[in-house]
Amino acid sequence: MIESLPLQLPWFGFAGLPPAWLFFAAAVLVALLQKAEMPRLLLAVLLATPVLGALNLFSMEIGTSWVWQVMELELVQLRVDRLSFLFGLLFHLAALLGVIYALQVKDSQQHVAALVYAGGALGAVFAGDLVSLFFYWEAMAVSSAFLVWTGRNQTSAGAGLRYLTMHLFSGVLLLGGAVMHYQSTGQIAFDYLGTGTLAGGLILLAFGIKCGFPLLHGWIIDAYPNASPSGTVFLSMFTTKVAIYALARGFPGTELLVLIGTIMALFPIFYAVIENDLRRVLGYSMINQIGFMVVGVGVGTELALNGAVAHAFNEVLFKGLLFMSMGAVLLRVGHVLGSDLGGLYRSMPRTTAFCMIGAASISAFPLFNGFISKSMIMSAMIEQGYSWSWLGLLFASAGVFHHAGIKIPYFAFFAHDSGLRVSEAPRNMLWAMGAAAGLCVVLGSWPALLYGLLPWPVSYVPYTYPHVMVQIQLLLFSALAFAWLKLAGIYPPELRSVNLDFDWVYRRLIPSAYRSGKHALVRLSASLSRSAQSSAQSLREHFTAPRKALVLHMETGGAAVLVGVVLAGYLLLYLLSAGGSG
Repeated sequence: MIESLPLQLPWFGFAGLPPAWLFFAAAVLVALLQKAEMPRLLLAVLLATPVLGALNLFSMEIGTSWVWQVMELELVQLRVDRLSFLFGLLFHLAALLGVIYALQVKDSQQHVAALVYAGGALGAVFAGDLVSLFFYWEAMAVSSAFLVWTGRNQTSAGAGLRYLTMHLFSGVLLLGGAVMHYQSTGQIAFDYLGTGTLAGGLILLAFGIKCGFPLLHGWIIDAYPNASPSGTVFLSMFTTKVAIYALARGFPGTELLVLIGTIMALFPIFYAVIENDLRRVLGYSMINQIGFMVVGVGVGTELALNGAVAHAFNEVLFKGLLFMSMGAVLLRVGHVLGSDLGGLYRSMPRTTAFCMIGAASISAFPLFNGFISKSMIMSAMIEQGYSWSWLGLLFASAGVFHHAGIKIPYFAFFAHDSGLRVSEAPRNMLWAMGAAAGLCVVLGSWPALLYGLLPWPVSYVPYTYPHVMVQIQLLLFSALAFAWLKLAGIYPPELRSVNLDFDWVYRRLIPSAYRSGKHALVRLSASLSRSAQSSAQSLREHFTAPRKALVLHMETGGAAVLVGVVLAGYLLLYLLSAGGSG
């Protein structure tokens, strides 16, 4: 890894604070400003937080700081190297785009949850030990569940609880793996872990849940399409990218990840082609793109790892852009069902243009950012002899163009004229989409801007004749196949249907466990105080009266989870200290 940071501007005079703390402090301030009914100052704080955070990031130096000694444990709150710096820069950029996109939202709960969520992601990226990683891991889980609940209906309520269950289970696995790792090695540093021990296997599985490994991916398809437009945009930017960072940090070169990533890249294609809800299509597309990154981490060479983290950077931009465009359609039309859309390019021309840029980027068209990162992974696979996996990802690339590059813009904005005539997206949404679209084009046209940020030395040249011609041929024949299938009437029609995924299986197999967990949360919250008992009653009433406000039920679940996380943390510290003394 290169021993210097790509961007360092120490004259700003910041103290190199852990970035998460700035976002947590901003979340508290936003909540207070909302209660004081000071909307202009609230918006100023929202916009200033990622900007000031980025300036703070540029004042950092390579190394560790803000180290706390807790009993025998050394908790590192700020470990800076080029890998953490790249993801830190990405998450500040993502937070700024998300905040701009959500400026019209008059709901402080969404803003507070988004700031805590972004802070948790930054805390996880800069955490230098497994204990600190665990606490930020759980902060992400709790805060992002509140973003799922922003859908404010019965479906989003259930999806949020299932989402929270999966991510708390990921935290339990991480906690157990951290304890076992400490007991066997006496270390809690978050560095290379490997899969040679049970501890490493548990931590890999914890990361895999947040990545959306096969059979563990249902939470993405279940939760993301049920949040509000701005909530979904934030959700798409952080959790899975933190998981890619964690894999790159703890499990580079793990060959099992090549197989897992290849499967991830392949199977979502078949679901996405027949899915009618276009936000669910993007959910499957996200799993597909994460598969490319997982393969890159599994190959483990410098070229492959650079490709994986570069693709994570680019995916936040183009997938965020696609979710933004579908969020704008949802805001104006009220749904994103492909069977009932079409012709929106007439009344939403700017949103249409931005969506098409996102579609070109995710499809890896030359001169768009997806091309300069995906080709790095593919080239690394050929160099290392992963021929069969390379063929699988080549097929997956063609499938991406079908379901995300063509299907999303075609059925939403073109296809048949549905007669819908709506207003263009709000200006702040257009600003966010325009910024993301501009970055997709700029980074794709001048790849050195991104390559200069990567953690390992880069000698890769994306715009060579073989790279460009292979990709153009792939895209051309994919487009011809789509056109032929549509003209022949063979392409799956957009039907008003529900597709069953694997989450249906485990929800049917363990309904009693799910109900027990829900009731356990209620009992825990009820034991805290009289006010918590009242909130628990509201939660129970919600499931019989789903149209009531969800705020109380969110507060109940959040309080119970936070108490559980704190108790688990104390248990972790106790076990680690006991293991150390033994």
